[in-house]
Amino acid sequence: MAFNFIFMLTSNDRTIPDARARLDQALEGGARHIGFKDVGLPFEDLKALADEIRAAGGRSYLEVVSLDQDSELASARAAVGLDVDCLLGGTRPDLVTTITRDHPVRYFPFPGEIVGHPSVLAGSIDEITASAKRLADLEHVHGLDLLAYRHDGDVATLMRQVCGAVAKPVVMAGSIDREDRIVTAAEAGAAGFTVGTAALDGVFPAEDEGFTGQIRSILAMTARAQARSTAPRRIALVAHNGRKSHLRAWALRHEKVLAKQRLICTGGTGAMLAEAAPSLSLRRLSRGARGGDQQLGALVATGELDALIFFADPAAAHGADVDLQALTRLAIMHDTPIALSPSAADQVIAASLGRTE
Repeated sequence: MAFNFIFMLTSNDRTIPDARARLDQALEGGARHIGFKDVGLPFEDLKALADEIRAAGGRSYLEVVSLDQDSELASARAAVGLDVDCLLGGTRPDLVTTITRDHPVRYFPFPGEIVGHPSVLAGSIDEITASAKRLADLEHVHGLDLLAYRHDGDVATLMRQVCGAVAKPVVMAGSIDREDRIVTAAEAGAAGFTVGTAALDGVFPAEDEGFTGQIRSILAMTARAQARSTAPRRIALVAHNGRKSHLRAWALRHEKVLAKQRLICTGGTGAMLAEAAPSLSLRRLSRGARGGDQQLGALVATGELDALIFFADPAAAHGADVDLQALTRLAIMHDTPIALSPSAADQVIAASLGRTE
């Protein structure tokens, strides 16, 4: 993920009664990452929320509320049953992952010691960071959910230290109720942040009245903060054989900014770029003809790419279009930016990173 605003249909640690109506308003306001909790509404209503988020092209999240073991495992089973994209929170990854690891749900547990209700993040910054490292090392943990502003300490330092210590995405949750906190999270390297009650209560300044205005206001704040984000973007780079030289030239032109990102390439493209630009951090997949394009498709489907840059050859044989069509379909379905030419790729870089050099 890039730096995303995740709107939570929750208040007082419960999914709100009018969640369905609020969801329609949130979608109208432009929200694409939307979550809820597994308490407050019947399972059937929660399933309808998850289905509607997906039908609208959004990404769905379920957040764990309770601290006792039985309730946490019930939340994990609910995440699987509801078929949400991400499960946020919880403190028992050894047990939760026995439920989630064979399903597509992405799991983001809490690092540190969580106490009380509403939850508070206890412990020193070093202790929380050590916890984050242990969790991020687990195979079936895909990211972290950090209750940064529920910590009684130097929150900016806490966020920077945790984000700098782990390679997996970190979402900031709890008590983010003004723009400076959003900016601080972005500057620390967060992959996203959650807001629920603050938006429902209308605490953010907004040009438009009402709840939809709140959503639009937070999205505008997110865009401003994204330009100051320090989190590396996960960008896929691939090219048809007839366009590999174009991609090489484009990558060299943007080498300084690309060197700060995490790049994923199909085999042949990756070999070419590794030789041309040794400063780039490259993860090579299989060659396109041997399944590399399908591997990229899997990364799109699981939300592990922030952008897909595929320099397509319009003169290539018709057979070369098949994998491109499949990737384009997945990018549209999962709302992942895709660029097929140098000019389009320039726009993706400028929009997602706020800079081009």
